[in-house]
Amino acid sequence: MEYKQIQELIKTINKSNISELSIEEGDFKITIKQELTAQAQYVSMPQPVQIHAPQPAQQQVSLPAAAPAAPAAAPAASANTSTIKSPMIGTFYRSPSPDKPVFVNVGDEVKAGQVICIIEAMKLFNEIESEVSGRVVKVLADDSSPVEYDQPLFLVEPI
Repeated sequence: MEYKQIQELIKTINKSNISELSIEEGDFKITIKQELTAQAQYVSMPQPVQIHAPQPAQQQVSLPAAAPAAPAAAPAASANTSTIKSPMIGTFYRSPSPDKPVFVNVGDEVKAGQVICIIEAMKLFNEIESEVSGRVVKVLADDSSPVEYDQPLFLVEPI
């Protein structure tokens, strides 16, 4: 089974109510599991309330310098842009290695299928390809930072 097929299976399972899928083809075996109840708990847990209490002080300290640029850019960008989201949980990397240049910068033109970042999951480095063609407007994740499934990574404006 090819890597792209595995990625498509993961995407399909994540969008469905299937909790487990096992496939065997010759010597190749794969089992994909998803806990449906755990996802519902994350949505309904009071944890965001706990997070919001300490964060306002941090946001007030860090946002005043960026406040003029962020609110002006966010509404304009969200109106006519596509969001490229993380297809998995892992660590986000903008370049193939620390000594190599980043895959894409703000202002770069990307094509559908072009590698735009890497996400490391369980010691495997997965190349993430753009699903849309356009110009990168904003990088939403920090290099070497953890990302969640379906977390926005890039804003791309169609050309």
